[in-house]
Amino acid sequence: MRYLALHSKKKLHRTNWDNDFLTKTIDPLCLERKIKEIKLQKKTIATLNGSFDLMHAGHLHMIYEASKLADVLIIALNSDSSIKQYKDISRPIITLNDRMQMMAAIEFVDFVTWFDETNPCNILNLIKPDVHINGQEYGENCIEAETVRVHGGKLVVVPLVQGLSTSKIIEKIQNLRA
Repeated sequence: MRYLALHSKKKLHRTNWDNDFLTKTIDPLCLERKIKEIKLQKKTIATLNGSFDLMHAGHLHMIYEASKLADVLIIALNSDSSIKQYKDISRPIITLNDRMQMMAAIEFVDFVTWFDETNPCNILNLIKPDVHINGQEYGENCIEAETVRVHGGKLVVVPLVQGLSTSKIIEKIQNLRA
């Protein structure tokens, strides 16, 4: 049973979240098998990748928009070592395990996986999404574009939510100490 009875404060609580989030997590080594399963069901696949370190409403907007573009939405997260390589040695702020849990908790995300490279092209070659979503800051000529198109997929660019970015949040936090 996934849920406990109503608590005394009438809140519904999930049982064993540490394990429940794993039902939406795909180990990269099992990804090819899961993709075959999804495609045998004649379902379309949308992908979105990124670090999603310090999740914010702009991320949620992009994830929601991505979820409307196919039957199944797979989020591919940069691993901690990947983020250290392409961002900064002091990042990520939130570990991969915790970022996967947050991503899995989002209702409109079907599956979460991860990759160790600094770009997602290898994992996108495995998934061969019908559509790949990217933020406006990366544009139509993003690093993923050719990989997605070579497999017949299309790229969709989602406009940014003004004023929301991880960098701005970090800057705001740093200014609180000043």
